[in-house]
Amino acid sequence: MTSGRGVVLTQGFDYFDVAADVGVTAWGVTLVEAAGALARGVFNLIVPVTAVEPRAGREVRVAGHDEAALLVNWINELLYLHDLDGWLLARAQVKECVPPRLAANVTGERFDPARHPPGILVKAATYHDLSVVKSPDRVTVRMVLDV
Repeated sequence: MTSGRGVVLTQGFDYFDVAADVGVTAWGVTLVEAAGALARGVFNLIVPVTAVEPRAGREVRVAGHDEAALLVNWINELLYLHDLDGWLLARAQVKECVPPRLAANVTGERFDPARHPPGILVKAATYHDLSVVKSPDRVTVRMVLDV
């Protein structure tokens, strides 16, 4: 995929249509990059990530028996932080994403209605039509979100 300026994007996210839900496609050169892009794609639905300041950092660790479980648990843990105290993601630096663990440092801030335009309420990541496709120079993740 290229940007509007002809620059090849090595990681990023996009959306796809799903009846009554929302789908996110994220990619990167590695699964680590794709997992970070997936987190940004999910939180961009909640509040545009460009409106969120990286004011506070958190370390996030999740477990899962395979890559699919890691990714679902990763997104659901981030959504739990959002539900718990209104935390929003600005950046995600995934350090490790190999079953049975994913470890990341994330930065963001609490929701501020004066600065953050609300978007979609994302309830959870699902296993529905979840896929992880690997090629020599790209990993693509497709995930359906319950909204």
